Amino acid sequence: MKSALEMSRKTNRKDLAFSPVVLQRLTTFLPHFEMAIANQRRAFTEQTRSSKKYTGLLRKARLYVSHFIQVLNFTIIRGEFKPAVREFYGIDPKDKTVPSLVHDIDVVTWGERVLKGEQQRIMKGGNPIYSPSVALVRVNYENFKQAYDFQKILKNNSTRFTKKVSELREEADNIILTIWNQVEEKWIDLNDDQRRDQCSQYGLVYVYRKGEKERLRILEEARRSTLEPPFTASEKEDQQIGGNNQREEAQIQGTSR
Repeated sequence: MKSALEMSRKTNRKDLAFSPVVLQRLTTFLPHFEMAIANQRRAFTEQTRSSKKYTGLLRKARLYVSHFIQVLNFTIIRGEFKPAVREFYGIDPKDKTVPSLVHDIDVVTWGERVLKGEQQRIMKGGNPIYSPSVALVRVNYENFKQAYDFQKILKNNSTRFTKKVSELREEADNIILTIWNQVEEKWIDLNDDQRRDQCSQYGLVYVYRKGEKERLRILEEARRSTLEPPFTASEKEDQQIGGNNQREEAQIQGTSR
């Protein structure tokens, strides 16, 4: 589309290979389409760039939340806390396992439960858990949560702009097809090479299928051979006489030797 629009700027309207109606559609549509693609690429780049930092924060938050629950279970096993304290953290008193933290949302959910549960337990007169302390869990969890919310925004932006490009793609394909057909129709009387050369100026790209190049080469050689003028009868006689004279001269020279 950009090539076709560029050709319209340096070609007289009457010589342009596609119609003014299509030119108007192209002129109106292309800026919006380019903007949508630029937004999509920018959103994807920002999401990818922040992904590495986000992964590191997620790993640390998962480690601290998991470690805190493990320490909680150890204190219960040692008899320092009653199993009932697990209820502060939304855990069944009989559940001695560490909850799954495979998914990001699991870390968000259990991080909130650990922080609220520890605060409530201490307010009820319980002793704080150390190594890790709830303060360290909070710092790493909140760093992760902030990155998590930001990553969601970037993902939503990327999804929204991708959807916008997809919505515009049908119109883009329709314009491209219309330009393609009209440009080819303009140069239909030219041979294949000349037509490809003219059409390529409008952005039409031809891709040879397997074996097509070799087939075209053979056809071109056959075409050229038919364009070579045949010998006339007199020319053939002259060539035959010339050949006979050369053989006679060679025989005379051989005899003289």
